[in-house]
Order: sequence, then structure tokens, then C-alpha cells
Amino acid sequence: MERLSAQDVTTLWPDEAGWQQDIGLVAILDAGDGDDPDGPMLLRSVREIVEARLPLVPRLRQVVHIPGWGQGRPLWADAANFDLRHHIRAVAAGQGGELFPVVESIRRSPLDRSRPLWELWVIPGSGAHAPAVYLRIHHVIADGPAGVAMLGLLLDAAPGVPLSPASPWRPAPVPRARTLVVDNLRGRSTAAFRVVAARARPGTLVPDLRDSWSALRRTRREGRAPRTSLNRRIGSERRYAVVHTDVEVVRAIAHRHGTKIDDVLLSVFAGGLRELLCRRGEPVDGVVLRAVVPVSLHGSRPGPARGNLLGQMIVRLPLGVADPLRRLTSIAADTAVRKRHVRPRTGAVVTGRVVRRIALPMLARQRMTNTYVADVVGPPTPLYLAGARVREIVPVVALMGNIGVGACAFSYAERFVITVVGDGVVCPEVDVVARGMEEELRALRGEGE
Repeated sequence: MERLSAQDVTTLWPDEAGWQQDIGLVAILDAGDGDDPDGPMLLRSVREIVEARLPLVPRLRQVVHIPGWGQGRPLWADAANFDLRHHIRAVAAGQGGELFPVVESIRRSPLDRSRPLWELWVIPGSGAHAPAVYLRIHHVIADGPAGVAMLGLLLDAAPGVPLSPASPWRPAPVPRARTLVVDNLRGRSTAAFRVVAARARPGTLVPDLRDSWSALRRTRREGRAPRTSLNRRIGSERRYAVVHTDVEVVRAIAHRHGTKIDDVLLSVFAGGLRELLCRRGEPVDGVVLRAVVPVSLHGSRPGPARGNLLGQMIVRLPLGVADPLRRLTSIAADTAVRKRHVRPRTGAVVTGRVVRRIALPMLARQRMTNTYVADVVGPPTPLYLAGARVREIVPVVALMGNIGVGACAFSYAERFVITVVGDGVVCPEVDVVARGMEEELRALRGEGE
């Protein structure tokens, strides 16, 4: 029996408000590789590959089971009628040959909660783009680093890797209600014992309380995030723009100025947001936006990344600073301090129904953050799918509440791809943000040359 963590449970909540928490990627394939990478053979090959490797990723055959009252938190259960054809399908190329309208038409359809929460779509090539596959999974299954680990199990490090025959699989039954009640009571007793034990050892309790109090004081001292036109309740439609560069370009900028790659991403995105607000005629002088940045904590656990284990920090983006280098230096100094205080998001008491009903409306009016920025480190060497080389990987992230625009970078095989995601009503001008980011990259590359 495996219960969802408190963090897992909270990733399901935004779906109820229409903010689907699917994360995913679009893998662009080399059209000249493999057997028929643009036709029905690719679909059949992908199904065979995934079927053979499902034992390596058991979560792909499991559903979220919501037990009755008194039976505890949701748990993972084997899907009784699992059919791979429901999860791996093909879709026709869109009109005009554009790729992301096809991706968005798929993403807008909610995942079926009665089935495992993932899909893989084969998208044939057209005059405008090469063949591609779009993999989307619900955030409850994995965060970014865990998704990368999962990707490494499903794709090959070289073309022509032989497949092991698919092993027979029989779903295990859902635990009975009595078993769940007993397990729930046992879990509550264990949690209560830990609280009592901690109080008996003040030396272990005081540092945690001190850290929590310090975090609260920092939050209160910083006050609320500024009001902008980017922070209104979002809907379900999304727009996308992609910035392409090389890992070496971003690494060289970071090395030259004594910063981290994350800092470069944040500074470049801040430049794009500055350009957007200026285009909208909004003041930027003295404006400091606040970006929530997820921080992976999987390194604190042995073995491959799995599930959700993220902390977060809120970073200041000084849009009022026009000079890209000064902005980068300011952001780097801010993140250097904040990274020392990142802790896992925990709390068994935040998963109740009452809390959920209060939290969802608050998300649409929150004043803690203005935007979202993530950086996911992918495989450094090329991967292959059905013999076709994966040329590039484009990340697709979720928005929620009143966060109208966000960005995610994905590094893969020396390519560094940044996707700007905007709400279709609150921030449809994602192309303006992307062009501003490209200008920022050029400016930072030119420093000192």
C-alpha cells in the first residue's frame, strides 16, 4: 500500500478549478532516422517499447484511488482495466503545419481520473515541423526531475536497443475498507508519537521552529507582490513561445559573471517580462516582481528521482533595472541567500476538504508571487525513440491561480530550450516575452567582448 504524500495530494486540487496540472514535453525527432518515423509504424513501435518497459515505471499502470471517510489519504492502486491503446495514440497534423496548436488541443482535454494519468501522442511531421511525440503526465505522478528519470527508462541511449518481451501483468486488488481504516489509524498514531518524541527532545524541535519562524519573518518583511496586469484569474487556454539556445552559451554567460545557470534564466526571463509590460504601457521603474522557483530535493534521497520532492523559493526579479548585467548580478545575490533556506513542502494537516475549499479561491487572489520559473536538467547525451534520434526537447508546464505567465527551461544534449507559457486571455503575447528574452541573451553574451 502506497499513500499519496501531502504534496502529491495538493497537486490534484487545482484541477477542480480548471487549472490542469499536467506537465510534459514535446520531443522533436529527426525525420531521417528510424523506420518510418512519420507514419503508423512509429505508433506501433512506441507502443511496443513502452509496453516492454512498463515494469520499470509501475506508476504508469496505476490510478489515484480516493478512499471513503476515515480510510485515510488517497493511495496508488493498479488500474483494473489498463489498456495501452488508451494512452498512446496518434493525432493528425494541424492546419498550417504548426506544432503547438496541436499540443494545446490535446492538453486542454482533462486526463481521465479513472485511468492512469498520462498520455503519449505521436504527431506526424509536416512542412513546418519534423515528427514529434508529446508526453504529458499529471504532476501527481512526478515532478520535473522525476519525469526526467522516467524519460530515461522509456527512451534509448542508442538506436537499435533490443526489447525484452513484455512480461505478464495482473493488477493487484484495491485494499479493503477495513485494511485502509487500520492503516489510517496506524499512520495517525505514528505521527502523534513523532510529535510527542520531538517534544521530549527539544534539541531536535527548536531548530525546526527557529527555521519556520525565520521563514515567516522573511515573508512578512518582504510584503506583497506588486499588482500587474499579468496577475488575474486565469482560464484554461494557453499560448506558447519557444527560445532556442545552447547550454554552452548559457554556461559561458554564467561563468563570465560568476553566477549560476538558474540566475541567467531568471534574469533573461525578467528582461522578457520588462519588455512585455513596457509594450503594455505599464510602469516598470522600481517594479520588483516575485517569481516562485521550484528546487529539487531528490538529492537528499538515495536512488533515482521518483514522485514529488520539491522545495521552493521566491526570487525577486528587478524589472526596474534596465541594464541586463546589473539585473543578473542582483538576482544572483538574491538566489544565493534564498537557496540556503529551501526546505521540503510538508504538512499532513493541509490535505483536508475544508482547507481545499479555502485554498482554491485564494489561489486566484494571492499576492505572494507574480510568476513561475523552472529549470529542469535533462540528459546530456542524445536519446532515441524507435530508432529515431530525439533532436530537441521542449518543456510544457502548468499554470494556476492568477499566475498569467511562466517559463521553463530544459537542457538536453547541449541544447537549452526555454518555453514561455501564457494564459490565452491574461497573457497571449508570449511571443513578445520570447523576443525580449532573446535580446537579453544577446546583450549578456556581448558583455566584455
